[in-house]
Amino acid sequence: MLTPRQSELLMFIHQCQQQDGITPSYDEMRIAIGLKSKSGIYQLITGLEKRGYLKRMVNRARALEILKLPENIHQGISSRNEDNDDSSVELPFLGRIAAGVAIEAIEYVAETLSMPNSLVGRGEHFVLEVSGDSMIDAGIHDGDYVVIRQQNTAQNGQIVVACIDYEEVTLKRFQSRGSTVALEPENADYQTQIYGGERISIKGVLSGLVRYY
Repeated sequence: MLTPRQSELLMFIHQCQQQDGITPSYDEMRIAIGLKSKSGIYQLITGLEKRGYLKRMVNRARALEILKLPENIHQGISSRNEDNDDSSVELPFLGRIAAGVAIEAIEYVAETLSMPNSLVGRGEHFVLEVSGDSMIDAGIHDGDYVVIRQQNTAQNGQIVVACIDYEEVTLKRFQSRGSTVALEPENADYQTQIYGGERISIKGVLSGLVRYY
């Protein structure tokens, strides 16, 4: 399993190769993911090599070959700028959702955001802006935009938008435990919350994620 930094760097390299046809420099990588030194980039690339995601081409400057992309939600990350020309679709933007302490229920507002078509499958979808860091180990950061497939059921292990007591919503990993539901964070600083099943309603399941640089 990759760390959030490794996933972020891998997706940035992938984006640059797809858009520009070249691998970004170490300095460009450093700036993109917010590191202070290029030595940190070297360590991340070494880690990606060891895990079989990247291969450095010998005797070729700035030559990195991506061998595979993560098989988890990071495949759904589109790290892009506003001027991206990828095919897109307009989705309802319903405000902010807590990836931390639950906040008041999301408000349905008359606004849309343009999202990559690749993040949208069958069914109805909507977009929320993430607030907080309780899902950071799943690669979901404060300020990210999550694309949610609207549905009222979920399988164990899926990341969901859950409504608590019809008043508060939060973004957590879902686990059904008999008559109770566990909403699990992806950050050791937060605790799993257990609720009676009747207190939780599912509003949707994570479909993809967009991070703007």
